[in-house]
Parts: sequence; structure tokens; C-alpha cells
Amino acid sequence: MHLSGKPQVMVVDDDLAMCSLLKTFLDNHGYSAITLSNAEEAVRRYDAERPAAVILDVVMPGSMDGLEALAEFKRIDRDVPVIVLSGQGRTATVVQAMKLGATDFVSKPFAEIELETPLANALRQYRLTKEVASLRDQLHAQSTYSMLFDHSPRMSEVQQLIERLADTDVPVLICGESGTGKELVARALHASSLRCDKPLVKVNCSALPQDLLDCELFGFERGAFASAIQDKPGKLEFANQATMFLDEISAMGLPLQERLLRVMQEGQFARPGGGRDVRVDLRLLAATNRDLEQAVAAGQFREDVHARLNLARIDLPPLRDRRDEVPVLARHFVTKYSVQYNMPVTELSSETMQLFMEYDWPGNVRELETFVKRAIVPNGEVSIRKEIAQNMAMPSPRPALGQPPGLAQSPPPAATASTPASIAAAAAEAGNYSLKDISRTAAREAERELIVKMLQRTRWNRKETAEILGISYKALLYKIKENGLDKAS
Repeated sequence: MHLSGKPQVMVVDDDLAMCSLLKTFLDNHGYSAITLSNAEEAVRRYDAERPAAVILDVVMPGSMDGLEALAEFKRIDRDVPVIVLSGQGRTATVVQAMKLGATDFVSKPFAEIELETPLANALRQYRLTKEVASLRDQLHAQSTYSMLFDHSPRMSEVQQLIERLADTDVPVLICGESGTGKELVARALHASSLRCDKPLVKVNCSALPQDLLDCELFGFERGAFASAIQDKPGKLEFANQATMFLDEISAMGLPLQERLLRVMQEGQFARPGGGRDVRVDLRLLAATNRDLEQAVAAGQFREDVHARLNLARIDLPPLRDRRDEVPVLARHFVTKYSVQYNMPVTELSSETMQLFMEYDWPGNVRELETFVKRAIVPNGEVSIRKEIAQNMAMPSPRPALGQPPGLAQSPPPAATASTPASIAAAAAEAGNYSLKDISRTAAREAERELIVKMLQRTRWNRKETAEILGISYKALLYKIKENGLDKAS
């Protein structure tokens, strides 16, 4: 929708006379028109303009033709109506365009009515599709959020804070142990905000190496590096006019934090390989399972970035501190997964529920969900009761904020394992007195030991290990490869 309130239609045609004709037609029929003569430029500007419809000539010169542009439009917004224009004798091209998702086609030359009707129908269908999707998301959000917030006084306080912050554009830092529901809080903030009709764009900062995270956030210009054969907008551009959610932001390196600071301060950045600045208007939400104050003190997180993120903060209590939610959550997951897996399970046994109420849940809600999924398969409850009982028998401290789930149940490290003291001693002996280097080395060794222990505990079930550790499956595979791990290790 254009600022004028009129539906905006993007016209892409290398024939300037046709662009002028279509602009006049659209102006006369109550639309706002943006005309472009180059497919690449149209793709670059599409996300910023977000037109209500596209009129596209499928045969255009240049490095990107109309069909390629159509595929890119549909990748960004699969529902956007695209009406293709074609000359006579282009039947095969039109068929290919329809397969790629074109809404309709009009042959050149055409009378006004030949374009007016399909355009009006396409916009009407697009509006209805968006309204239905929005209502569906609202219903899903209401059921999910009520399940999360409505059964605990402490979580009711979180809900009240969300309601107070929802209509503002202030950045919000969401803190809590892994698995406590930080992403659900981010979704609740977005769903209740003035930007709820725009997407919530999520990036998990711990799931990618730093160079790939840079490209994911900021994109790049063609020629920025050897494999950059065309421009690529980053997720920050996709979040223009919307909400950006940076999960596990503590994993973002200092150079990227500096670039993010400019976005927060000035609302702009430059893509790698490009000279021009890209302006964005977004609301920033960030989540962490680490103590960022400690990270700042250790020189691992920028103080100025932390100060801007911490303008508003939501702390999620761990599940062990809100045990009255456990039965409600367990019933919710039983219902959800018994339907999804077609299992005739309606409730868990009293023995299982008793253990659930006594267990400390180091992996929080995510761990509870995983146990319920395993419990509803045949004989699953016996297996998980045995595992929970074994975990509870291990004397260990509760995990603190920033401690990955599952660490509380890990046995003490072996005498031969690297410890902070042994790492520090080895570094001092080698003449390395850099606290930052020693801290990074200790963190890598601790991460490696924890991954090995969780892989052993799950019998090298990498998907389950990723869930327990609170990282993506892809991130776990990367860390396994990075640390040279195999079953023998």
C-alpha cells in the first residue's frame, strides 16, 4: 500500500512507452504506479516497495529476464499477484510463467478492459488471502500465548510487560535459560505491535559462522567476493517496516556488533561490496541465554550495543521456578503430538506426572516437550521415567543463566579433561597472558566437552542433542565438524 492509501502496482517492462501507458492506466483506475525498465532493479527494490501487485513483461534483455524476476518475486512473497505481459507467439513462455506462479497473463497489444478485470480480481484475491492468513496467525498466536502465560503468576507478569511494550518501537532484550520460551515472547511482542501486519524476521546468531552471519544479516553486492554473482539483500532489509528478532545474540562477534550498532543508531548500513547506504526502519528484539553483563566485562560483547538492547528487558523464569505450569504444558504437548503422530494417547500416567513435577527441568519447556514426544510412543513412558530418575539421582547444581541445558546433569569432568585452571596454567607456561585468548580457549573446550557428553547421553542422536543444547541441527553439525568429533571421541 502506497503512502497515498492507494494500492501500489509495480510495472516492469523494458519498453518505456509501455511503462508510460501503464502508469497512466493505473493512475486513472485508482492505483499508485512504480515503473521500472530493468528486472534486476525491480528485484532489488521489491522488498522495500512491497507492491500489492506486479505487471511484468516476461521477455526482457539483460542478465535477468522476466521469468527469473518472477521466480524471485514469488520467493520473497509467494502470494503476490503477478500479471505477465507477453507478445504474440509466446505461448511456451506464458505456460512457464504460470508454472512459476503468475496469476494471469495479458497479450500485447491489449484493450484496457483486458488488464483492468484480471488486475482487480488478483488484488481482491490477494487481500482476502492476507486477511485469512492474518486471522489464522492471530488465532494460533492467541492459543499459543495463552498456553504460555495464563497458568503462572510469574508468567502473567511477563505478559503484562509484553502488553506495555507492544505498542512501542523500543528494542527489547529477552533473557532466560535455553528452552524457556524466548522466541514465543518475541512472537507475542510482534503480534501485539503496530507492525503485526508485517513479518517477524528471525536470525539465529549461533547457527552460522560469522562470515555467513554477516551475509545473512547485511546481504552483499555483486562482486563482493568470488561467488557473489548477483546482489543479495540481507535479512535486515527484509525486516524493513517490520520486526527483526536476533536469537542468541551473544554469539555475534564484535565486528558484526559494531555494524549492528550503526543500524540501531542511524537506521542504515552498507552491504559488503557496496558503496551506497541502505536505510531500514525496523523494531529490534534480541534474545540471549547468557549473562550479557558478564560478557561485557569479559570483553566479549560491546557495552554500547548492550546498553541500546537493554532499554527494555524481559526475564523469563526457568520452568523449575514455575512448576504449576508443568501439568498444563504436558497436557498441551500430549494433545499436540498424539494428533501429529497419530498416537492414541490422551494423557500421561500419574507416575510420569509425579516425576515431571519433581524434576528440575534444566532444558526447561523445550526439554519437557521432547520428553512428552518420546512418552507418547509405545512403551515410551517407561523409558523416560527411567532416564528422569537417573538424572535426578545425579548430585549437581542447577544451571545458571547462560549455562546450556543438560549441563546440570553432566558428571564431573575427567581428570584428563581440560579445565579453566589447566588452560590458564598452560597458557601462562607458553607465555600467553591475554585474558581474552584464555577465556576464548576455555569456552571452546567447555563447549566441546558438553557437546561430547550430550551426544553420548543421546547415543549420538544429533537431532535430540541439538534440541537439548538449544541450538539448530545445522549449528550442531557445524560444531561437530569444527571440533573434529566422532563417536570414538
